[in-house]
Amino acid sequence: MEAFRAERRLVAVLAVDIVGYSRLIEADEARTLSAIKAWRSEIFDPLMKEYHGRIVKLMGDGAIVEFGSVVDAVSCAVASQIRNASRQVGVAPQHGLLFRMGINLGDVVVDGDDLLGDGVNVAARLEQICEPGGLFVSGTAFDHLQGNFELPLEFIGEQHVKNIMRPVRVYRVRFEGSKRLSRFNVESLRRWGIPAALVLLLLIGAPAVWLAGRQESADATSAAETALPLPETPSIAVLPFDNLSSDAGQGYFADGMTDDLITELSKLSGIFVIARNSTFTYKGKPTKVQQVAEELGVHYVLEGSVRREGDHVRVNAQLIDAVDGHHLWAERYDGEMSSVFGLQDRVIKQIVSTLSVKLTSAEQKVAAVPETTNPQAYDTLLRGWEHLRRDSETGRIAATDFFQRAIVLDPNYSRAYASLAAANWRTGVSSGDFTRRENASRNLTRNLAKAMENPTPLAYAISAQVLAQQGRYGDAFAAIDRAMKLAPNDPDNHVSMARVLNATGHAAEAEQQVRLAMRFDPHPSLATLRMLAVSFFSQGKYDEAIDTFERVIEKRSDRLADYATLISSYGHLGRTDGIQALIDQYNKWATVYVGDTLTVQESAYDWYGSVLNYHRPYITLMQEGLRKAGVPEGAGTDLAFDDYVKFMTLTKGELSVDRTIKIDVAEARALLARGVPFIDVRAPLNYDDGHLPKAVNLSLITGLSKESLAQVAAKEDEVAFYGQGKHSAYAAYACAKAIAWGYTRIYYFAGGYMEWTDEGYPLVIEVKR
Repeated sequence: MEAFRAERRLVAVLAVDIVGYSRLIEADEARTLSAIKAWRSEIFDPLMKEYHGRIVKLMGDGAIVEFGSVVDAVSCAVASQIRNASRQVGVAPQHGLLFRMGINLGDVVVDGDDLLGDGVNVAARLEQICEPGGLFVSGTAFDHLQGNFELPLEFIGEQHVKNIMRPVRVYRVRFEGSKRLSRFNVESLRRWGIPAALVLLLLIGAPAVWLAGRQESADATSAAETALPLPETPSIAVLPFDNLSSDAGQGYFADGMTDDLITELSKLSGIFVIARNSTFTYKGKPTKVQQVAEELGVHYVLEGSVRREGDHVRVNAQLIDAVDGHHLWAERYDGEMSSVFGLQDRVIKQIVSTLSVKLTSAEQKVAAVPETTNPQAYDTLLRGWEHLRRDSETGRIAATDFFQRAIVLDPNYSRAYASLAAANWRTGVSSGDFTRRENASRNLTRNLAKAMENPTPLAYAISAQVLAQQGRYGDAFAAIDRAMKLAPNDPDNHVSMARVLNATGHAAEAEQQVRLAMRFDPHPSLATLRMLAVSFFSQGKYDEAIDTFERVIEKRSDRLADYATLISSYGHLGRTDGIQALIDQYNKWATVYVGDTLTVQESAYDWYGSVLNYHRPYITLMQEGLRKAGVPEGAGTDLAFDDYVKFMTLTKGELSVDRTIKIDVAEARALLARGVPFIDVRAPLNYDDGHLPKAVNLSLITGLSKESLAQVAAKEDEVAFYGQGKHSAYAAYACAKAIAWGYTRIYYFAGGYMEWTDEGYPLVIEVKR
C-alpha cells in the first residue's frame, strides 16, 4: 500500500494578533468587537483582495493569512498598520486597537483549507515578539524582498523563539526610514492608498525596538503595553511640578516652571515632547509614571517640585525610565530668582545629556540666550499665562493686564509682547463684548509688530493667524512653517497649519496636521478638537464631524460657530433628533453676545477666517446644511453670496468696496449734519447700547434687505453704512449688497462706531444696561 504523501507548498505567511485583546473585551466588549469589525471591513479585507491574500484561520484575537508573494504579504501588512495607526489618533488609550504582525516565507503542509508546519509557526512566533503597531519578517522573507521593497529593514539579530529548534534571523520593517524621508519613495506609499501627510505621522509614531533584553516586569511599562507606539527619538512627558512653597499662591510659579521646561524641550528637534495640555491632566492626581507613559506613549517621565521662598528658588527633579521603572537621576537645583533661567537650563542640559539628544548649532545658540534679565518681569508673565490658559473673558482681561505690566518692567521683553498679542488675538476672535473685541484687534497690530522684532515661536504662530484672517495665506504658511522649525514639538503649530489648510481647501491635509498635533497632545485641547471637526466637515465626513463637535461642546465651548457647524452637519445627514435644542442654545447665546439669531446668511460672513478668501465650497456646504436643518435664511436673501462679494477687496487686512466712497470720522460727521441717512448694520442689541444720531438700524443678518433699504433711501440717493469698527466687515458687506441692488451714491464709514466714540462725538442710547 502506498504511503500517504502530504501536499506541501512554499508560501508567505502573515500572522496577525490584536494587542491586549482580553483586556479590551473585558473593558468594553461591544465597542471592541465593533472596532474589529470596522477594521476588517474598511482596512484589512480590501487590502487582502488587493494583494491576493487568503485567510487561512481566524481566531478571536488574530489571524493567519497566506500569500503567494512575500512582497505582497509585506506590502499588505505595512498598508494595514499605517492605515490603522491613522485611525487610532485621538482614540482614548483604553480603547485603542493595535496589531502585532509577523511574516515568514516557508514550506507548509496543506490540510484542506488549513496550513501546518514550521512555516506557519515561525510567522506566529515573530508576531508574538513584535512591538505593537510593528512588523517583523524572517530571514527567508527578507532574502526575497531585496530590490523589491522600498522601506528599509533593520536586522535585529538571530532570535530563539518557542518550539523552533534553530535561531531565526529577524528583521524589523522601519516605517519611517533610517534617514528620515529620503530613504523611501513616497510614491510607493501612495500606491498603497496612503496620503503623503501620513509619512510624517509615521516619523513620530513609529514603534520602538524593545525586543532585546525585554523584561517581563509587572510594574514597568513595556512597549507592548503602551497605548500609543513609541516615537523613534527619545520621548518624554514632563509632569506638573508640585508647589512646595510655604505660600500656596505660588502654584502659578511651579506651573510656569513646568510650562517653560516643556516649551524649551519642545524647541529641540532630537526629542519628542508631550504637550502641556496633556501632562497637566495629571495635576493633583495620584499617578504612577508607568501609567503616564502608557497613556501618552513615551519612554521617559520627568517629575519634580518647586519651592520658592522670597528670592530663593529650589527645584527638585527626577528623570524616570518608565519602560523598565528605573530612576535615571534625581537632582536638586538651587538659585535665586535672578538666575531662574539658569536653573531651567541646567535641568534641560541634564535631560539632553542623559538621553543623548543631539542639538543643532542653532539650538545650542538659542538655549544660551535668556529671555529677560528682569526676574520680576518673568514672574509677572507667568501670572499672566495662569489667567490666559483659563480661556475665559475674565481670564483674558487679567492676562492682558499682567502682560502689560511685564512689558513695563522690561520694555524689550519679546516673549511678553508675543503673549500680549496672543491675548489680543483670543479676545479679538472670542469676546462677546464688541467694543473689547475691536480694541483688542487694534492693539494686536502694535504688539505683534514689537514681538516680531525678536520673534519667538509664539510670535510667528500668532502672525500666521493674523495673516490668514487677512486672506494672506502664502504669508501665513511661511509664518507657521517658521514657527514649526523653531518649536517642532508644539501641537498648536500643527493646529494653526490645519486652520490655514482648511481655509485654502486642503481639508484632508488639515486633518492629518491635527492628527499630528494629537500625537503630541493625546488629551487634545478644545481648539484641537474644533479644528479636527472642521476638517471632517469640510470633507463631507458629517458623522465624524458630529461626533467631534459634540466632544467640543462637552468641553463647554461658547463658540457660536461650533454649534452652527454641528447643526449644519445634522442637516446634511437629515437628522432631526436634538437639532432644535442646538438651535435654541445658539440663539440663547447669540442674543446675549451678538444680538442676532442664527440664519443661513450669517454663515457666509466671519466664522473661520477671512471669508472673502476662504475656500468657497466650505461656505456652500455650510449654508446647504443649515437650510436642510430648517434654519431661516435671514435678510437680503434675493442675493447669492457671489452676487455682492465680488465688489469687495481685502488688501493686507484693509477692506475696500468698489463704487463706494470710503470716509473717515470727520467726513461722517459732516455728512450726518447734511442729512445723509446712516445705516447701522449691527445687531439691535448693539444699536440700542449706543449709535450715531439719527442712524437707522438695519442689521446685516436679520434686517437689511432690498425692501427695508428702499424705505430709508432711493437708489439715486446718498446713503452711508457703518458697523462696529474697521475690524468688522459687516458695513463692507452691506455696501456691497447695496451696489448689487443698484444704489450708486454709497459711503463706507469703515471706522464706524468705535472711531465715532474715540472722538467723543455724541451718541444716542436707546436702552441703559
